[in-house]
Amino acid sequence: MEKLVSTLNSVIWSPALVYLCLGAGLYFSLRTRFMQVRGFAEMIRLMFKGQSSASGVSSFQALAMSLSGRVGTGNIAGVATAIAFGGPGAVFWMWVVAFLGASTAYVESTLGQIYKERDPSGQYRGGPAYFIEKAMGQTWYAWTFAIVMVVAAGLLLPGVQANSIAQGMETAWGIPNWLTALVVVIALGFIIFGGVKRIARFAEFVVPFMALGYMLMALYVVFTNLGQVPVVFGLIVKCAFGMQAGFGAVLGLAVQWGVKRGIYSNEAGQGTGPHAAAAAEVSHPAKQGYVQAFSVYVDTLLVCSATAFLIISTGMYNVENPAGGFLYEGLPGAEVGPTYAQSAVETVLPGWGAGFVAIALLFFAFTTIVAYYYMAETNIAYINRKVHRPWMTFLLRICLMAAVAYGSVRSAKLAWGLGDIGVGLMAWLNIIAILILQKPALLALRDYEKQKKAGLDPVFDPQALGIRNAELWNEKKAD
Repeated sequence: MEKLVSTLNSVIWSPALVYLCLGAGLYFSLRTRFMQVRGFAEMIRLMFKGQSSASGVSSFQALAMSLSGRVGTGNIAGVATAIAFGGPGAVFWMWVVAFLGASTAYVESTLGQIYKERDPSGQYRGGPAYFIEKAMGQTWYAWTFAIVMVVAAGLLLPGVQANSIAQGMETAWGIPNWLTALVVVIALGFIIFGGVKRIARFAEFVVPFMALGYMLMALYVVFTNLGQVPVVFGLIVKCAFGMQAGFGAVLGLAVQWGVKRGIYSNEAGQGTGPHAAAAAEVSHPAKQGYVQAFSVYVDTLLVCSATAFLIISTGMYNVENPAGGFLYEGLPGAEVGPTYAQSAVETVLPGWGAGFVAIALLFFAFTTIVAYYYMAETNIAYINRKVHRPWMTFLLRICLMAAVAYGSVRSAKLAWGLGDIGVGLMAWLNIIAILILQKPALLALRDYEKQKKAGLDPVFDPQALGIRNAELWNEKKAD
C-alpha cells in the first residue's frame, strides 16, 4: 500500500505541479498588482467587519472556518517533514509560496463568493465546483472536482490530522492510539451532526485561542534561544539556495518540499478556501477575498514560522540525505512528525513541552478535520442539486469518522502519503480552473478599489461589470 501511494505521489507531485503552484502565485500577484502587499491594511480592517445573517456567517467567522482548515498538523508535523526531507531551506520556499499564494487565495475565494448560491436550507454554499459550472460551463469538470473533493476531504486528508493527534498523545503521555481515536471520533460526531452554524461557532472560538497560545509558546522558546535567531534565519536562506555546506544535496528537494508542505498547510490554490469564503455574508465578493488572502499569512508566515524557528533554534531535527543516511542528526532516530516540535519545546520546558504541543496539536488537527467535513459536505450539496440523495450526507459523516479512526492507528508515512494525493489532485484541478476563470475576480478587485476610492462602502453589481450567472447577487440587488 505504501509503495502504491508513493508511486502515485511521484506522478501527482511531479516538478510540473510545484512550478504550476509557484507560477500561478506569481502570475496572480502581477495581475492583482500585488494586492497582498497593497491591501494589507484593508485585510485587517475587513476581518472584523460584517455581521452574520440567516443565510451566511460573518467575515470573521468565515476567516475562522478557513483558518481551522489551514492551521492544522501541517503547521507542526508538516513543517518538521519539510525540514527532514528538504533541509532548513524548505522553510524559505514555504514563505515564498505563502507570499505568492495570498494572491491565489484572493482569486479563488472571490470566485467562490461571486458564484455562491443558497442551498435548500437557506445556507450559502459555494466553491470550485460551483464556479467551474457557472463561469466555465463545464459540468463534467465541476463534477470531477466535487467528487475529488469529497474523497480527499472526507477520506484521505482526515487521517493525516488524526495520525498526528495520536502520535502527539502517545509521545506526551503514552496514550494508546486506539483510545485517542475513540475520543476524537466521538467529539467529531457531536460537532459535524450539528450543522454549518455549529461548525462556524466552534471555529470562531477555538481557532484564535489555539493559534495565539501556540505562537506565544513558540516565541518563548525562540526568545530563550534569542542568540540563535540570526543563525537560524541565515541557515534557512542559505540552504534555500544551496549555499550552506552539506545541504547542497537537497537543494531541489528544498523547493519541492517547501512548496508541497506550504500548499498543504496554507491551502492557497487547493480549492478548499473558497468553500468557507462563500459562506460569508458580505456586500462585495472582494471583501472576503481580502480576508482569505490574510489567512494565508497567518498560517504560514506566523504559525509555520513559529514551528520552524523553535525546531531549528534548538537543533531538534535531522535531514535525510537522498544518497542515504543523514546530512544532520540533531535528533537521530526520531520519527518525522510532532516529535520534533515536542522535543524542541522540552529543551526549554522540560516535563511540560511535549504535553503542551500535544494539546495544541489536538486543537489544530481537530478543527481541521471539522473544516474538512464542511468542505466535503458542501460538495455533497453540489452533487445533490442534480441527483438528490440526502443519505449521501449521512454516509459522508460515517466515512469521515471511520477515516479518522483508521488514520489514528496507521503509520505516519501512509497517512501523509494519502493526504498528499488528495491535496495534489485538488490543486491540479483548481489551479487550472482559476487560471481560466480569473477575469471576474480581477474585475471585482478593480470595482472594489474604485468604489473605495470614491469613499463608498463597496456594493457588488455583477451586471454592471458584465459578469454573468451570478444569480444570487442579482437577487440581492433586486431585494
